[in-house]
Amino acid sequence: MEGLITGADGQTRCWWPGADADYMAYHDHEWGCPVKDDIKLFEKICLEGFQAGLSWLTILRKRNHFRAAFEQFNFEKVARYTETDVERLLQNAGIVRHRRKIESTINNARRACDLADEWGSLGAYFWQYEPTKRPHKFDYATLSKVSKTSESIALSKDLKKRGWSFVGPTTAYAFMQAMGLVNDHLEGCCMRQPIEKKRTLFEHP
Repeated sequence: MEGLITGADGQTRCWWPGADADYMAYHDHEWGCPVKDDIKLFEKICLEGFQAGLSWLTILRKRNHFRAAFEQFNFEKVARYTETDVERLLQNAGIVRHRRKIESTINNARRACDLADEWGSLGAYFWQYEPTKRPHKFDYATLSKVSKTSESIALSKDLKKRGWSFVGPTTAYAFMQAMGLVNDHLEGCCMRQPIEKKRTLFEHP
């Protein structure tokens, strides 16, 4: 079927991890699994911002460096970063050294603190944007037409209104895909049904 590949292990997956071991592990064990942990949610939306103009595999391979550089993405700690920290991070070859994206992460950490205070958790805020309607059949033709949705547009708009940056509708949808607000594993992918089961058992924040 279009959009599916069968790996050396005999498993049929979505096409995008290819044969890369890191990418396949991410596809099988993370992408689409429902997440409500605030630190993981904050990490992912920041890394999606860093990905802009790059491949996710590039970011994935640098993820441990990002975690070390940004306090494991504890947004309360990152919110206290100053210009001295920005300059320090610009010298860190392990991450993407892009001033605006670094400054955005610090800014978004401050906004995340406000959001957590208002909603009780980032999870409670983000999961309100889980779509209630999804395509009956999710194949490659369907996915190729979906780079943003009404929910991701609404999420992006609200985050921007709250002062967040690098959170456009496409970035917001990629975040929703990764954090399990939607299940975009294709029909026929070995992870489609396991993820659907996890979503069924998931306790919403």
